[in-house]
Amino acid sequence: MKSKSQRLHNELCEIMPGGVNETLHSLEPPIFFNKAKGSKIFDVDGNQYVDYHLGFGSIILGHGNPRVADAAAKQFKTLDLVGAGAYELEYELAKKLTRHIPSARMVRFCNAGSDATFNAIRLARGYTGKKMIVKFEGGYHGWHDYVLMNVAAPRGKTGSPYPQSEGMLQEAIENTIIAPFNDIEAVQEILKERRDEIAAVITEPIQHINGCIMPQRGFLKSLREMTEENDVILIFDEVVTAFRHDLGGAQRIFEVTPDLTCVGKPMANGFPIAAVCGREDIMSHLAPLGNVVMSGTYYAYPVSVAAAYATIEQLESGGVHAHIERLGDHIRKGLSKIISDLNLKAQVVGFKSIFWVYFTDANIVNYESLLTNDSEMFLKFAAGMRQKGIFFLPRPLKRCHISAAHTMSDAERFLTSAREVLSNVRHTGHPKQEA
Repeated sequence: MKSKSQRLHNELCEIMPGGVNETLHSLEPPIFFNKAKGSKIFDVDGNQYVDYHLGFGSIILGHGNPRVADAAAKQFKTLDLVGAGAYELEYELAKKLTRHIPSARMVRFCNAGSDATFNAIRLARGYTGKKMIVKFEGGYHGWHDYVLMNVAAPRGKTGSPYPQSEGMLQEAIENTIIAPFNDIEAVQEILKERRDEIAAVITEPIQHINGCIMPQRGFLKSLREMTEENDVILIFDEVVTAFRHDLGGAQRIFEVTPDLTCVGKPMANGFPIAAVCGREDIMSHLAPLGNVVMSGTYYAYPVSVAAAYATIEQLESGGVHAHIERLGDHIRKGLSKIISDLNLKAQVVGFKSIFWVYFTDANIVNYESLLTNDSEMFLKFAAGMRQKGIFFLPRPLKRCHISAAHTMSDAERFLTSAREVLSNVRHTGHPKQEA
């Protein structure tokens, strides 16, 4: 007998391509969710899951956080959408960003991370008068033609622009240079040869799109120095890292200040909002002061702004980050012990409240080193964990997140389930060979 989720999915496929509104929303078997509260999500078939996906990390306080929900509801009753002028809370939220994020001398709000990176790159081109950008292999900065290249290039296709979608403009592809993450010599050579053509270098300070690839010591500081020396704009995509790892983002942790910063996801605990922040001389090129257009009917939507303000107020207490980082450390240590006990060819990675498992023992420094990851083993692990009521995105190169609503009991449940699942799948996987 088919589940209710499967029946609904079959019906939805008749009017919606693939039965989903976003590629990565697709699950096999499909799930229709109907409730979320705290650290838990529920489906129409009566199943409960501990959620470690959390909307790609957007939910930092937990689902349905009362203070965020109350602030959003109050705002909706007071002022919803005018579409002209400004309002006081918009100003107050912008002040919070300029107070916390080192690079944020000025701020513009938008709806999502892709909006932010698109506008930041357009602004960099408008400011410099140059066309080309540099992005790193494996990095994801949104769905638009500027950057949807080499997010997950197959073996043999890395190193040169590899478009991830049909329909992308050839000119956008040709004006994108791909560099290996953590290879400062490669970046130096690119800037030396093409500095007069390159408007910007864009990067996640930590590559979280594919789990957690940390910047090697000195990489970000060298990147900052080289872009300054060559009159190239440095853009940090902190859509994942800002507010989750620190109120000031990874730039404050690593003490490297970019020219422009894109923020989003955890800023409003799941409400749609993002922002471009940066130097005053660059940001002043935005209309109406300059000729670079950044426009959207729902930019700085009052309900999302209220949610963001309420979220940041709670993060400012300091307790949230201490809690989620403590749980992150506990899970990473527990998973590492399980992998060691079971003698698996795997490793645990992560930073603060983010963690993930790679099924490879390779030294992970960039995307190419992840091509050794055993995807089949991971998919068995993800499927087994979901059967035990643990939900995270079943994609080999994503990540798990923790929210303030997660408890030590949730963390122990993850570890207990992981030990059982990995014990079962190791026989069909690839255990580490004895020396």
